[in-house]
Amino acid sequence: QVHLAESGGGSVQAGGSLKLSCAVSGRTTSKLCVAWFRQGQGDEREGVAALYTGGSNIFYGDSVKGRFTINHDNAKNTLSLEMNTLKPEDTAMYYCAADDDPCWWVGSRLEPRHFRYWGKGIQVSVSS
Repeated sequence: QVHLAESGGGSVQAGGSLKLSCAVSGRTTSKLCVAWFRQGQGDEREGVAALYTGGSNIFYGDSVKGRFTINHDNAKNTLSLEMNTLKPEDTAMYYCAADDDPCWWVGSRLEPRHFRYWGKGIQVSVSS
């Protein structure tokens, strides 16, 4: 079992920055695909970024490329998401997710159904 707990959300003005963190606990010696998803009100859950702790490939959603950076600290077993140049359309609930299988995606889409473990989510609000 893997447990995920997000922190670091909040409110910021457009153009600002926030950093989200996700503490990963449980079966921490295993290689995992770890990811960030987000879901705005009335929207589908969208894959933001992902990486495999045992590899080097990194996924970014088209809407965040060049602005967001995902990182996994192996020593602290913490996943982070640095978000820069934030826009009002980045407003959403952000979720940390993990799965035992290596990350994979089709085109520019990361599927939420491929992830077994989820955090409770944390709100990010960007005002114009």
